[in-house]
Amino acid sequence: MKTHKGTKAALVGILILALTAGTAYAQKSPKDKFTFGLLNPIVMPEVEEAELPNGLKLFLVEDHEFPTINLWILVRAGTAFEPSSKVGLASITGSVLRTGGTKSKSGDQIDKELDTLAASIASGISTNLAYLSVSALQESFDQALGILSDIVREPVFAEDRIELARIQHRTSISRRNEDISGIASREFAKLIYGKDSPYGRHTEYRSIDAVTRQDILDFYSRYFHPNNAWVAVCGDFKSKEMVEKIAAALGKWERGTPSADPWPKVDYQEKYTVNFIDKPDVNQSSIMLGHIGGMMSNPDYPALTIMNQILSFERMFKRIRTDEGLAYSVWGSYGAGYVYPGVFSCGAQTKSQSTVYAIEIMLKELKRIMEQEVGDDELARAKDGYLNSYVFNFETKSQIVDRMVSYAYYGYPIDFMEQIKSKVEKVTRADVLRVARMYLKPDKVQILVVGKKEDFDKPLSTLGDVNIMDITIPPRQ
Repeated sequence: MKTHKGTKAALVGILILALTAGTAYAQKSPKDKFTFGLLNPIVMPEVEEAELPNGLKLFLVEDHEFPTINLWILVRAGTAFEPSSKVGLASITGSVLRTGGTKSKSGDQIDKELDTLAASIASGISTNLAYLSVSALQESFDQALGILSDIVREPVFAEDRIELARIQHRTSISRRNEDISGIASREFAKLIYGKDSPYGRHTEYRSIDAVTRQDILDFYSRYFHPNNAWVAVCGDFKSKEMVEKIAAALGKWERGTPSADPWPKVDYQEKYTVNFIDKPDVNQSSIMLGHIGGMMSNPDYPALTIMNQILSFERMFKRIRTDEGLAYSVWGSYGAGYVYPGVFSCGAQTKSQSTVYAIEIMLKELKRIMEQEVGDDELARAKDGYLNSYVFNFETKSQIVDRMVSYAYYGYPIDFMEQIKSKVEKVTRADVLRVARMYLKPDKVQILVVGKKEDFDKPLSTLGDVNIMDITIPPRQ
């Protein structure tokens, strides 16, 4: 076999490079400690605030990097306010607000006009807010804002688009038991909030079929008023000129008397339960366990955030996945809400044969973090993990102003996230132990398993009396 001189030289070069690289990598073992420098300070943009005579509150941030403008409207509404017999009403209202046309244009005409402008408008309603948004180039923003104004002020909620939304919901209902992680998440919310709670219930065929166009018109009229709304706008504009444009377009939105419905309360009863959903067509289990969480306004929220980082990633992930190799995924979350308590939960997806063992480990780790202070290294890594990911909340000015108006919407200070960051930096080992002992209830967790019981390593009854949950979808009448 012949080798050319150039090839020989190349092989020698590769060999030398490999030997050199090996020496360089040997200088730093994965077990060695790495130190990270201080994060660069985050420069917050200047926010202009204004209020129109009709009560519409504005938050404006100029960003001249790109010739685009993004605007959001938040309205105090939500699925939490819909009647239990018509679950799905708010969601349908939110989607058809955009698709159902206005007094001057059909939904199809709006679609074509937005395509011509290379702009987009979206709307929707979640648990505790309604929104509309517009994104456009600077040169076409005025026309897009006019369309948005037409949508928010004079929607007609065309019956054919309402029926299309009903069909989409029915399709979603028919497929909701296909994914075990989705089943676990949905049914765990029922365990925590209650099946009839607006934070735990979900659509059924009968509730979707019960929604009428008049229901939608009434829901819209009840909540969609400018003095019940907040606007955020970010992009390539001058603030004074933008206030004038918004006033011209949305100042015509007539002030009203919005509903002052309070956010529904959560009446959680602490208890230990073991729950099972039979899914015989799977070879793995989806596990969730936990109890009620808290509020973001809680002074202990920063310490709870770090406690959760340590419990979830330093303890459970390491023990269950890294050490034992039991799970495909492991997670934990101390959920905190703006206006109602979140959910504290730990979860894992594991092969059926390690189901109960995985749960036993999770319960042990819950108790262990309450027994003694965490290590200095664990605390440092948890803080680094939070603080290093913190910067991703501020990648763009649009992201920042969106977050600010959300805080204003919920009645929080607009610099709330910076306040949390500052408090997280001050969390101590003693703080972590204190909040773990105060807020974690390992003896009063609710356990949920979705899987094939015949393949479990032990009967679930070894954990306690088992409640069988029925997820059969009620047929359409």
